[in-house]
Order: sequence, then C-alpha cells, then structure tokens
Amino acid sequence: MDGKKLEYKGEEALKELQKLTSEADKVQYELLKAILTRNNKTEYLQKHMKGFSMNDVSVFRQKVPVITYKDIYPYIQRIANGEDSSLISGHPITEMLCSSGTSGGEPKLMPSIAEDLDRRTFVYNLIMPIMNQYVTGLDEGKAMFLYFVKSEMSTPCGLPARTVLTSYYKSKHFKTRTRDLYNDQTSPDEAILCDDSNQSMYCQLLAGLIHRQQVMRLGAVFASALLRAISFLERNWLSLCTDIRTSQLNPMITDSGCRSAMSAMLKLADPSLADEIENICSRRSWKGIVCDLWPKAKYIEAVVTGSMSQYIPALEYYSRGKLPLVCTMYASSECYFGVNLKPLCDPEDVAFTLLPNMGYYEFIPLGENETYGNDDEEISTDTLVKLVDVKVGCYYELVVTTFSGLNRYRIGDVLQVTGFHNRTPQFRFICRRNVILSIDNDKTNEEDLHKSIMAAKRLLEPYNALLVEYTSYADTSSVPGHYVIYWEIKHCTPSVLDKVTSPFGPKVLEDCCIAMEEDLDYIYRRCRTHDKCIGPLEIRVVKPGTFDSLMDLFIKQGASINQYKTPRCIKSEAALKLLNSNMKACFFSPRDPTWNP
Repeated sequence: MDGKKLEYKGEEALKELQKLTSEADKVQYELLKAILTRNNKTEYLQKHMKGFSMNDVSVFRQKVPVITYKDIYPYIQRIANGEDSSLISGHPITEMLCSSGTSGGEPKLMPSIAEDLDRRTFVYNLIMPIMNQYVTGLDEGKAMFLYFVKSEMSTPCGLPARTVLTSYYKSKHFKTRTRDLYNDQTSPDEAILCDDSNQSMYCQLLAGLIHRQQVMRLGAVFASALLRAISFLERNWLSLCTDIRTSQLNPMITDSGCRSAMSAMLKLADPSLADEIENICSRRSWKGIVCDLWPKAKYIEAVVTGSMSQYIPALEYYSRGKLPLVCTMYASSECYFGVNLKPLCDPEDVAFTLLPNMGYYEFIPLGENETYGNDDEEISTDTLVKLVDVKVGCYYELVVTTFSGLNRYRIGDVLQVTGFHNRTPQFRFICRRNVILSIDNDKTNEEDLHKSIMAAKRLLEPYNALLVEYTSYADTSSVPGHYVIYWEIKHCTPSVLDKVTSPFGPKVLEDCCIAMEEDLDYIYRRCRTHDKCIGPLEIRVVKPGTFDSLMDLFIKQGASINQYKTPRCIKSEAALKLLNSNMKACFFSPRDPTWNP
C-alpha cells in the first residue's frame, strides 16, 4: 500500500473515513489479498499454504492457523539475530516494537516495516477532523500534550527495539511534520525527545505553564501519565515559578536540547505570570487545578478505557468534572486499529470504529463469561468471524493479520460490539485477556502473579509459616499507584506466632515484597525502576479466617459454593472493605527491583 495514499487531512480525511467504512468488506478482502501477494514467498506462509494458490484468501482462511506470541517468536528471534526479513515479511523489517512483557520477563518484539508509520500517521490525521465536528476553535490556541520517549534497545543484529510511540516521535513523520494550527504543541520537540523522563516532564510542564492562557486542550497518552504529571507539578511548582519569574532555567536541566529550547522560551522574565501560578498552586485543595491553571482548556485527552478507567475519578477531581475526558483512538504495538467517532461521549460509552485499511481483522467469538480467554486453547479456523459479520452485543477476541508478518495473531484484547458505522462495526474495549493487575503499561496476568507469590512465599518456610491464601488489588488512590497483595499466613508453631510483628518480622515480609517484584515481568520492573510510574509493592497481612469471610461475602452476593474460587484480583468495594478491616500489618518493598534496559 503506497504511503502517499494515506496522507489525508481535514475534510478529505473524513471523506476517506466514510468511504472505507461503507466498503469495509471489499477493503478487507483487497487488503488481505495484497498482504498475501506481497508475503507469499515468506517462509511462514510457504509452510502453511504450499501446494495451494498463495494469493487465495479462502486458502489462507482454511490453512493458516491462529497463533499467539510463542508461535511467532522463533521467527522474530531469527530476524532479530540477523536472518532475512523474508522469513515472515515481503518488505524489510526496519525495527522491532516493544510490546508488554511475556511470562519469561522480556518485552514482546513486534516486527514493523517502514510503511507502518504511514498507517499510524493516517490514524493520527483523522483525530482533529473528527474533533472539529464537536469542538470549535481548536486552531486558536495550543495543545498541551505530555509525550515521552522510552529507553531503546537493539536486537543482536542492530535493529532498533523500542515502543511504538518512541518509534513515531523519533520518525521523520513527527520531526518534519508540517506546521498545523490544529496541532500546535506547547512542548518543544527537544523536551519530548529527551531520554531523561524527569527533565522531560519538568520542561513540558514549564512550557505548558508559560502558555497557560493559550492551552485549548491537554492530556497524555494514558490517564496515569497525566496524573503523574499533576503529582510532579505538586512537588515542583515553586521551582517552575522561579524559572518564569527570573527567566533562568533550573540548573537540574542538563540536557542540551532541553536547555536550548526552554531558554529560548524563557527569554523574558514574567513575574506576574509566576504570581498567578503561585497563587493557584499554593491553595490547600487542588480540586479543579487543571481548569484553574489552563482556563481555556476544552477537554482532556487520554486513554481512559480498560484498566485506565480506574483513574477517571482522579481526573474528574482535578478538573471539577467540567472537562470531557476524550479517548480518541484504539491502537497497539501490533497494529493501529480504530478511532472514536463520538469523542465527547462518557468514558464508559467509548466505542471504536475499526479502520478496515489498517490490518485484516478476524474475531474469536466468546461467551459473556469467557472474557479472560485462554492463551493455550487451540482455535479452530472455522470459528473465526470476519469484520462485517460480527453481531451487536456479542463478545470477541481480536485476531489480526498485517503486512509486517503477523498472520492470524491473537492480540489478546476482548471487545464487545456496540453498533455499526456504515458497514463497519464499533467495539467497546472490555479487557486484556488474562490480565488482572495493571497500573500503567504493566499487564500482570494470573499466572505471573501466582509465580511471583510462589517465589516470595518460600521465604516464610524457615519460620514454619505457611501462606494460606492470597488475592490482589491495583491501588490507584495515590500517585503513583501500586500493587497491593493480601496474604493470610498460618503459623505452624506457637513460638513463631509473633514473628510477623516482632522487630525481626518486618524484614522477612519486606524481603517477600521485593522477591515478588524481582519475579514480575520486564515491563513491571521498568515501570517501577526507570519510569517511576508504579510505587513499591505492598503486602497486607490479614487475620486468620479473613478469606473464609471473603468467601461468605461472595456467596451471599450469589456465587456458587460448589464453584467458588478465591478471586486473584479484587475489584468489589465491599470485598476490599472486608479485607482492609481485617488487616494486621502492612509491608512495602524496601528498594526498586533490578532492571536492565
């Protein structure tokens, strides 16, 4: 697909959107045929379709299996080690995109080709034409979006390995973009591209405050990142005010690009602006701080679906509930999928219209109670449903085929069909399959949580203490949020009964906290150690019998006593209240877990 065909702006972009969604079946068929034509000499497709017409869509649907990461990983690993891209792709793989961590602890590497950036840019170019239908005047001011790059790695053969957003920000599509009044950012590119997240945050907030009267909208990619910025502002507003008052940049900013860009922005001292900001930030309550600091802002843009929905109350507190929370698009490292055509809807009503030119989509039907799926389950190709054949109200797991070499790959997202736009379905994001804990970019599933707890509980054994039962909770009541693990411990000998609360006891439980963190995956450890977007893990020891009481509570609420299993993650307010009311002691991880980029 020629990248030039994807360069749509304004009204032209909306017309293309209408055309694509009206001809979804045709677009999907032609896109799959194009993928097969381009990739028909790859080792992967030859293995599954040899002896048949390599361009035959029906043969692909019949012969090519549905896979998970462990199935495609050997091919990706070979390319990462220097073998030719033609193992899976007809075009050279130019980089590997780091997705969420695997059970083995390393990030998943997703193949990407040069034209994938054209597809992502096509989606970005749709956002403002859609927003302009609902919000006027966005070209009369600036956007304060807090964007950050992540540390990069290289594969053994030298391919860049980085997150999909870092890839975009470092690309010519971002760096040499034409000036656009609808996308006039407060943050200079130098601050966005700064590898030091503290310096980047400081400079981007400083730029946002300098332009506070021009900011028409603000946000970050994820809701958690915006809240982290507010927390950072609480700690640093005095220094930021000093910079504005004196026109001298804080010496902590040592990055040369940041210093140059911000010094130019600070060329004139502005004591009255510093006084305004100081008056607002020195108030006892920060309720509504976002509206007070940026009075012309019309909405907050951030991902607030799935696990990010836990941050909605905090965002509403800081905006006094006056600013709509806008979730514009649905994307992953594997593929950019769709856009929200009703961006001002309530967060719980967000639905994404899948763009049929981004990838070839198929769907695994799920029952309403199957939303966690099963990675190891073999999926019959006969059961897969095409994009235009999904049914309103039904649940599905998304499967995608891409030009870059993913064939019938299970994304791991569970979606529910809410309706159609023209001939194209709209989906509500329900959850990540198997994920039970998430604070930021981390996605911890039940298996990984269990494995980390088994590693930690061994530290109890020398003291004749047994872990009877456990559950977990993602606590986002403070920033950064953190994992809370509830433990019920049985002491096998009376003499050990008081060890947990003795001076000797806390060290054992703190060691258990860090043992768990060391065993959690690469992304969790990066978020804890490098990004600082997750706080120290906490173990809360509860009284004996607490988990029996928890079972009683769920049975009273309708759970079957015969089929009851302790939930490994708690979301019920009543259940959390019960657990916290029975807490004996709490312990936090004493240090960051190890993490190597």
